[in-house]
Amino acid sequence: MGKYVIGFPEIDRSDLLKVGGKGNNLGELTKIEGIAVPNGFCITTDAYKKIIENSQEIKTLLEELSDLKAKDRIHIAEISKRIRATIENVHIPEDIIGETEAYLSRFKPDEAFAVRSSATAEDLPTASFAGQQDTYLNIIGKQAVFKHISKCWASLFTDRAIIYRIQNGFDHYKVQLSVVIQKMVSAEAAGIIFTADPVTGNRKVLSIDASFGLGEAMVSGVVNADNYRVCDSKIVDRKISAKKLAIYALKDGGTKSETLSAGEQNSQVLTDEQILQLEQLGRKIEEHFGYPQDIEWCLVNGRFYIVQSRPITTLYPIPETNDAENHVYISVGHQQMMTDPMKPLGLSLWQLRAARPMFKAGGRLFVDITDSLATSTGKRNLLDAMGQHDPLIKDALITITERGDFIEQLSDDGKGPVLVKSTKGLSAADILAQIGNDPATVAGLIKTNEASVEALKQNIQTKSGPDLFDFIMEDIEQSKKMIFDSQHMGVIIAAMNASSWLNEKMEEWLGEKNPADTLSQSAPNNITSEMGLALLDVADVIRPYPEIINYLQETKKGNFLDDLIQFDGGKETRNAIYAYLEKYGMRCAGEIDITNTRWSEKPSILIPLILSNIKNFEHNSGKRKFEQGKQEALKKENELLGRLAHLPDGEQKALETKQMISLLRNFAGYREYPKYGIVNRFFVYKQALLKEVEKLVDAHVFHEKEDSYYLTFEELREVVRTHHFDYQFIVERKEEYSKYEKLTPPRVITSDGEVITGKYNRENLPAEAIVGLAVSSGMIEGRARVILNMEDAVLEDGDILVTPFTDPSWTPLFVSIKGLVTEVGGLMTHGAVIAREYGLPAVVGVENAAKLIKDGQRIRLNGTDGYVEIL
Repeated sequence: MGKYVIGFPEIDRSDLLKVGGKGNNLGELTKIEGIAVPNGFCITTDAYKKIIENSQEIKTLLEELSDLKAKDRIHIAEISKRIRATIENVHIPEDIIGETEAYLSRFKPDEAFAVRSSATAEDLPTASFAGQQDTYLNIIGKQAVFKHISKCWASLFTDRAIIYRIQNGFDHYKVQLSVVIQKMVSAEAAGIIFTADPVTGNRKVLSIDASFGLGEAMVSGVVNADNYRVCDSKIVDRKISAKKLAIYALKDGGTKSETLSAGEQNSQVLTDEQILQLEQLGRKIEEHFGYPQDIEWCLVNGRFYIVQSRPITTLYPIPETNDAENHVYISVGHQQMMTDPMKPLGLSLWQLRAARPMFKAGGRLFVDITDSLATSTGKRNLLDAMGQHDPLIKDALITITERGDFIEQLSDDGKGPVLVKSTKGLSAADILAQIGNDPATVAGLIKTNEASVEALKQNIQTKSGPDLFDFIMEDIEQSKKMIFDSQHMGVIIAAMNASSWLNEKMEEWLGEKNPADTLSQSAPNNITSEMGLALLDVADVIRPYPEIINYLQETKKGNFLDDLIQFDGGKETRNAIYAYLEKYGMRCAGEIDITNTRWSEKPSILIPLILSNIKNFEHNSGKRKFEQGKQEALKKENELLGRLAHLPDGEQKALETKQMISLLRNFAGYREYPKYGIVNRFFVYKQALLKEVEKLVDAHVFHEKEDSYYLTFEELREVVRTHHFDYQFIVERKEEYSKYEKLTPPRVITSDGEVITGKYNRENLPAEAIVGLAVSSGMIEGRARVILNMEDAVLEDGDILVTPFTDPSWTPLFVSIKGLVTEVGGLMTHGAVIAREYGLPAVVGVENAAKLIKDGQRIRLNGTDGYVEIL
């Protein structure tokens, strides 16, 4: 082993920074018994660094490159071209040449090589960098080898590699390049093994692509490959493609494309025996690396050679479990309208708060619903519930149960948990009997919760150290009992059943679709919709004071409130905002994660919303909007009752309908209160915990208070108790969280890692319609405003909000829009409830809506039939 050259057998896992991801993995492959790897060596990153450090021109270009963003494509292309030309023309120092020639002398003079790039940020579990650097095949002769070593170094600066690094947060200076020189094997066939199904993520299904000749034809897309899928040593699926061409190595170097004979074009590349042999090799390699692998193979004279293996980085992690049984998990985030990853403290507290066990995967939470799917009663109740929450989850669960190959059906006692009661067959009297119809019931529940929160605020002030953690645990248990009280759940279920009854009966009796949407408008006691209207009242206070409006437009301060006092109307403005924060300041985007910044912690989050309200609305608009909603609900009620009176048994039908409308309006608003109560308590916990964390910062245990967010509740308790901690743990957790941010969580995933997707079954829709779930009736046309971050919201009257998800914190935006489109949601998720409350047409569960719909496009939203059209 020299400074600049290292042979495959000498490489171990500690050599990543010397030989890059590809070289490191090749070194590891040579250590696996029974795995044949063509011989070779690596030119280390020390050689690359020497080339770069010896060139002032390259250093200057790199400095220029470090200031660019991914969008600066023209400038990137210019610098990229200059850097590559400079590197390719640099004279390779004699010491590098000497060591390389010494290794080359171990091979035959006419030996052919594959010369491959191997970056230090490549083939990693978190980022594959697949295809970002270059590979050159069948290179013969020393001069040609050195020429292509320079080309590999230069390929670190192709446009695509530069942009990939920028997008993934890799520093151009810190990414180094090694070059792999590997003996070329003249393959009869070549391909790829994925040790987990790359489409579904199923870890038990191994997928093999195969084509004749070198794998280059397949990788470059020149030919369609055969595909074989194998599970437990059985070929479960095979696709034999038409293969017109193959690429072969030329005797004097380079490659050529040949047309295959008619017989070969449609023949199976590998025998069944060879397919199963590849499965065994793939599983052996996967076991060695401890992670699903993407493996390149070649077949030479009946023997398989492995020329590369890298982690499959696109797989979603499997929820943690302690047994080998089959499990089906559904996403908590899709039901809570927050699919971003949560930090460990937020995850662990939500797990403690949950009614049933939740399992972590990829920084998100999942619930195991296998037991519910295993019986007919449990399955029926679960599917009814998912129909309300997220029909795509429901369809995915139907798919996996109908397959019959994963869920073992158990005997059914008919007593499965009832999550949502179906209104089929229920009379109005049945629904009324569930909980009664007294408005005082809701007022009593709210009063009880408010008193409980006030007691919590008082009592928690007396707690510190480990006692604080015990106190929070006790309070969580007590509040869970309150939330799952029969009266509390009864009110929510009764309102849902009243809504379903009204929609079912009015369509049956009058042909009226979804009238409950209109009848729900401006229902009382809806803490979330009141929050949006209350911010209109704040705008009313500020509107008369132009100096304050100008200040709010210019200020960059996170906490700007103390500065307001210098302006005319400043005291009134500050008091109005403080009063708003006192009631709603515990809310924020992604509020189920306690670590996310609350409005009270950063009031400036509200500035764009307040300014938008000042611009788009007149004085007293909050009260007018609420009154308008009430009048529309009353008008719809009178219209329905009038039409029912003319039907057979019209008097009885009208009486039952009036009772259901009354129940709906009395109870529907409370649907939003439990979440408010939970978030309220969580903010009290957070403030108390951060007091303990500040002591740890003062003691230099943590660098900053946010470090505590990367520990679980129990881990933080232990640090508070001992004042002892290894900070490297925080560093690792932060890196892990960054990885999770790049993942897209599935709605449904199994313990095999298989992602089950659902679909909408719709007919008679416009040809180009983007389909979702209708949750609030009406049709509207307008400008699409695609908003990913609430703080970036700049809305005009008549805009349609398009966003991945909305939790209650987004409600203040709803007063400014005319319609809503989200990627996540169901009939009873918060965005849908508030859309109905405000009378906004809404379609949710529209997959990839924020990508398919471009900001500023004019769209038509149909909230009655559930689709969006781009006009």
